[in-house]
Amino acid sequence: MFEIKKPTSSNKTVRMPDELIAKLEKLAAQNDISFNQLVIQCCEYALKDISKPDTKSKSDKK
Repeated sequence: MFEIKKPTSSNKTVRMPDELIAKLEKLAAQNDISFNQLVIQCCEYALKDISKPDTKSKSDKK
């Protein structure tokens, strides 16, 4: 059976440097997407591709 799903979302205030906001706004406009959608895509990409922490313990790194 076909089921319509609506993704859930929440509001969160995030402070960013003015220069970063300007770069993101410009990039969003160039790609005809919202600032919010661009930030979501950037965060999802970063979380997916984040480096895995080294398996050595902190004491081994000294």
